[in-house]
Amino acid sequence: MPIRKLPTHLVNQIAAGEVIERPSSIVKELVENSLDAGSRRIRVEAERGGARRIRVTDDGGGIAREELALALSAHATSKISSLDDLEGVATLGFRGEALPSIASVSRLRLASRVAGADSGWEIESEGGSVGETRPAGMPEGTVIEVRDLFYNTPARRKFMRTERTEFGHIDDLLKRLALARMDVALDLAHDGRMVRSLGPAGDEASRDRRVAAVCGDAFMEQAIVLDEAHAGLRLTGWIARPGFSRSQADLQFFFVNGRLVRDRLVAHAVRQAYRDVLFHGRHPAFALMLELEPQRVDVNVHPQKHEVRFRDGRLVHDFLFKTIHHALSGTRPGGEAAQTAAASRAHVAAPPTGGLGQGGSQAGLGLGVAESVSRYAELARSPRPLDTDEQGDIPPLGFALAQIHGVFVLAENADGLVLVDMHAAHERIVYEQLKQAWREERVRSQQLLVPEKIAVSEREARVLEKHVEDLRRLGFELGLAGPEAVMIRAVPALLARADGQGLVRDVLADLVELGQSQRIETVLDELLSTIACHGSVRANRRLNIDEMNALLRDMERTERSDQCNHGRPTWVQMDMKALDRLFLRGQ
Repeated sequence: MPIRKLPTHLVNQIAAGEVIERPSSIVKELVENSLDAGSRRIRVEAERGGARRIRVTDDGGGIAREELALALSAHATSKISSLDDLEGVATLGFRGEALPSIASVSRLRLASRVAGADSGWEIESEGGSVGETRPAGMPEGTVIEVRDLFYNTPARRKFMRTERTEFGHIDDLLKRLALARMDVALDLAHDGRMVRSLGPAGDEASRDRRVAAVCGDAFMEQAIVLDEAHAGLRLTGWIARPGFSRSQADLQFFFVNGRLVRDRLVAHAVRQAYRDVLFHGRHPAFALMLELEPQRVDVNVHPQKHEVRFRDGRLVHDFLFKTIHHALSGTRPGGEAAQTAAASRAHVAAPPTGGLGQGGSQAGLGLGVAESVSRYAELARSPRPLDTDEQGDIPPLGFALAQIHGVFVLAENADGLVLVDMHAAHERIVYEQLKQAWREERVRSQQLLVPEKIAVSEREARVLEKHVEDLRRLGFELGLAGPEAVMIRAVPALLARADGQGLVRDVLADLVELGQSQRIETVLDELLSTIACHGSVRANRRLNIDEMNALLRDMERTERSDQCNHGRPTWVQMDMKALDRLFLRGQ
């Protein structure tokens, strides 16, 4: 076939294939345009999952009469005019292909009225063929109506799912946008029925309510609020405590300058931050907003703008990891304040016979409930230690009462009843102590009796030269044995029995892909976790009251002690209201 220029309608349909996957793609483009226009209230209406009709109404700046037809032509935009604008895009949409692409596969009506105009104007398009503008009575703002999606491309229509599925995608999209723009009111209706109405959230309480409306009340009950800034980066939002993990990655929202993105670098940073507090196969939940200068991120790398590319990915990765990792380190009874508070109250619970693993007296093993209560009152130096106005004198986990079947420690604190899994709790305590000891001591290397040679790619060999000293500090002694070969001469002593060749290959692959690697730390953490598991107090071991209280105090001082090394919870709280409900008190 000879080379020829494609007709405009076919170009637009090809663009539509890149931009429009389903009705929710149309809603995304139209709502983002409304947000860019400065709208404060946006209403989305859909019929039959969006296949029959989608209508988006906003109160934004509007489009002038003479620009209506231009808005439906390819690559016409008011948001960029030069390469400098493209490199510092601060708006959600900017390419100018959304409206003509949508118009090429549907029947579209665009009506708009700018501020101060006597009336609005409208224009219609069918399959990309644009009509004439005519007057339209309407308030200030813009209305876009899309009917009969894919009517002229039946092959694309066959790929659409059921009405319920397609509307579910629209609803999910609106919920994500609601998190990104708390200041905008969003309404969603389906087949004439109001499904979701979210008012603007201007203060902290209303923002929390909007997050709860999108992510659920259970998420907010377990949420940790973040607001950290460093090197021109700012991270705000909410992360769920590890106990609120999910079987699917369905509650993960990440925004870059208000744009919802899916990024491998971000996913890796979050996964690493949660790596030793999540149960196997579980996923964290979060709603996070990253703000940085538009020039430091390239948003023009995907037709649907789902992906971005950071100018300094290493800095962004480290910032995300450290911020989330630090926040999770406070997931212990009493949070960040508990560490100092517990230390100042150490005399209250100081075990006279020593703590766990210190050779304390075992004479009190298996105390009965009555004996435990008596000993408990003696420790607190009061017949009723928790019946006091000075609740600050009571540690977060309170004081031990008894042990249940050699597995659980029962305690009373200011809020009510505390139940502790003693093996899970002690496992986390030992694990964190092992990690701290490993960090503080110089990593010892073990020379291999016979150096091992492995084949690598040229890129991996180049990255090894750049990071050879970093790897040496971690206990590896590596050297190039050719343009595509690496010689392993020494490995960390703790990993002497591990698969050294596989580990080096994985580390180099991470360095090539991400510019860094936590692979060694991950393997070491797994090894230390196994050691901690075997070195922790076992089930069915009887503890005396002093040992139980020592365990509670250690939990309050230990980072991440809300979960064991495998992500299981270590303790639960039942307040007085919950206990009253069990016995129908006050009902």
